[in-house]
Amino acid sequence: MYNLAETIPPEVQQQVIKYQQLQAQLNQLLAEKSVIEQELREINRALEILKNVADNTEMYRSTGHLLIKISKADAEKELSERKELLELRLKTLSRQEALIRQQLSEVQSKLSQYASTLYKKT
Repeated sequence: MYNLAETIPPEVQQQVIKYQQLQAQLNQLLAEKSVIEQELREINRALEILKNVADNTEMYRSTGHLLIKISKADAEKELSERKELLELRLKTLSRQEALIRQQLSEVQSKLSQYASTLYKKT
């Protein structure tokens, strides 16, 4: 019986490793993207609620273990700024996702080519 790892050329082994690394990066990126999308939904919901709240309504912002009194205008401003930042981060992650998916496709193509030449030999 022979060792399969010994029969696979080093460049193919490197492509397999690269594929696994890219797949791990993609999974991590998708998890981060999901967290950001959830936070954006929460911010949008909060901004929608604030539209129906009177300007003089008392409201508080959680800061660590404390609640700090904040004006409606300041709350809307903070939420809008956070929303803007998250949307920018989401765009960046989407670009990175597209790039990683493209790289995965290229590596997968190379591996498929190797596999097809291997099957032709047998």
